[in-house]
Amino acid sequence: MAGTVRVDSWLWAVRVYKTRSAATTACRAGHIRVNGDKAKAAQAVRVGDELRIRIAGFDRILIVRQLLVKRVGAPLAALAYEDRTPEREPQAALAVRDRGAGRPTKRERRDIDRLRGRGEHTDDD
Repeated sequence: MAGTVRVDSWLWAVRVYKTRSAATTACRAGHIRVNGDKAKAAQAVRVGDELRIRIAGFDRILIVRQLLVKRVGAPLAALAYEDRTPEREPQAALAVRDRGAGRPTKRERRDIDRLRGRGEHTDDD
């Protein structure tokens, strides 16, 4: 079909995935949606389609602006889509204990619970 490209090929060409097989695997796993519907690897993508890509637990929203079949450099790839991904809120730093430091003391455990937002510690836990 004229004016269309396979979704896995396009995702690879615009450098969302490092390999085309990784893009195909993501499609099989259901991590790719085209206009709200789960996409198979061979599904056709057209200019103006919305792609939702699930990466590391977050959705990345891309609008197709240009069809690419071959992989291009990063500056050219960025022109092929419009990124509508909302900004992520910054993650709070978690307390990290040294590996092999042993079991936390009661005081350390309460501090860890407080950092994680679990409130006051009770003996019922």
